[in-house]
Amino acid sequence: MGSEAIAGRLVGALRREHSVPEQLGLAGVGAAAASFVYPAASHATGLGLPCLLRTLTGIPCPLCGMTTAATGLAAGDVRTALAANPFVLVLAAGTLWMTVLLAARTVGLAPAPVRWSDAARRRIWWAVGVLAAASWAFQLHRFGWV
Repeated sequence: MGSEAIAGRLVGALRREHSVPEQLGLAGVGAAAASFVYPAASHATGLGLPCLLRTLTGIPCPLCGMTTAATGLAAGDVRTALAANPFVLVLAAGTLWMTVLLAARTVGLAPAPVRWSDAARRRIWWAVGVLAAASWAFQLHRFGWV
């Protein structure tokens, strides 16, 4: 396959409608890139990203610590990442999987996405809910609420 054919596939992949998991994977790639840039930007400006819920109420949200976890993971400091929010590993694994899948779809090694059944959608939403609840329980424990 020539470079023109690959470029054509890339343009086609960017133009087609992406599934929700693909969109989340792309958002994860953006967040991963930001986790490499954020520490320097934060240090240079002195600005941080506070949790709105925790700032207003004192109660941590399920994603509290995710910025620290992502930047720790990006820096190779797994201990800091796990201490801040161990669910960063779930998000990192999902992002890695979707990145590989998108690349495979772009070059024609994997088929285009198919619509999920209603039962599959319900299972995914339940899984997301359970992970969010577990993350919130971790954060509540971490900050001494439980």
